Amino acid sequence: MSETENAAVIEMRDVSVGAMRDISFVVLEDVNWSVAPGEFWTVAGQQYSGKSDFLMLTAGLMAPVKGECKLFGTDTRTFGEAKLAERLYVGLVFTGGQLFNQLTIRENVALPLQYHHDLTPAAAAPAAATLLELLELTPLADLTPTNVSDNWRQRAALARALILKPKILLLDDPLAGLGARHLHWWLRLLDQLSRGHDWCGGQPMTVVVTTDDLRPWRNAGRKFALLRDKKFFPLGGWNDVESANDPMVKELLAVPLEIIS
Repeated sequence: MSETENAAVIEMRDVSVGAMRDISFVVLEDVNWSVAPGEFWTVAGQQYSGKSDFLMLTAGLMAPVKGECKLFGTDTRTFGEAKLAERLYVGLVFTGGQLFNQLTIRENVALPLQYHHDLTPAAAAPAAATLLELLELTPLADLTPTNVSDNWRQRAALARALILKPKILLLDDPLAGLGARHLHWWLRLLDQLSRGHDWCGGQPMTVVVTTDDLRPWRNAGRKFALLRDKKFFPLGGWNDVESANDPMVKELLAVPLEIIS
C-alpha cells in the first residue's frame, strides 16, 4: 500500500474543542488523534463529556479553539467551496436523526444528491430507492419523519448520510434508544460498511461512533477512546478496554460498583 493510501484521514494535533452552543467554552483540550483509512473507532464518554462537540469538530463543521484538525490532509479551517469534494467525503448521523419533518423519508434521503450534485428529484430517485431498500425503509418511504418511530428515523438519517457514498462515517450515539432488533441490525451493517459494503463498491469505510455504553461495541477489530475530564484518552483494542482499571471505563461497561472498588 502506498504512503498516500496509508495517510491519516483524520488527524488532530493539540486540539481544543469548544461547545457547539458557546465556542468559548472548552469541553476538550490537548486532543492528539490520528485515524487511518478503514479504522473503526468507538469514542466513549458520559453525558456532557463533549462527545457531540467532538464529532462536529471532526466533521469539519466547527473549527478548533486551538490546534489543528485535518481531514484527508486538509486543515478544516480552510474548508470552503474549493474543498467541497473533501467535505462531501464525510457522512454525519446526528443523535435523533435531525431529519426535515416537512419532507418524506424518501425526500430526506435524496436531498443531498439534489443539493450537492444538482440532480432533479427524478434523477436522484434510483439511488435513493436502492438505499431505502438496503436499509429496509421502502415501506416507510412516503411517510414524514414524525409518522415513523425513532428506530426508523435513525435508519433514515443513516441513509441520508450514506447517499453520497462517504469515505468517513461519523455517528453520534447511534444506538441510543434502539430496540434489540434494530440495535443488532445497526451493529451488523456498520461492521459491513467498515469492512467494505457493496453499496460503496467494497471499499472499507472509516467509521467513528460515540457512545455512553461500551457493551454493545465489543469487537476485537475496533479501536477505543475515552473522553474524561476534558481529555481524550486512546484506550487501544477491546482487550485493553476490558483490562482497564479506569473507574469510568468500568462504569461505561456497566461493571457493578463493588467490583470497581
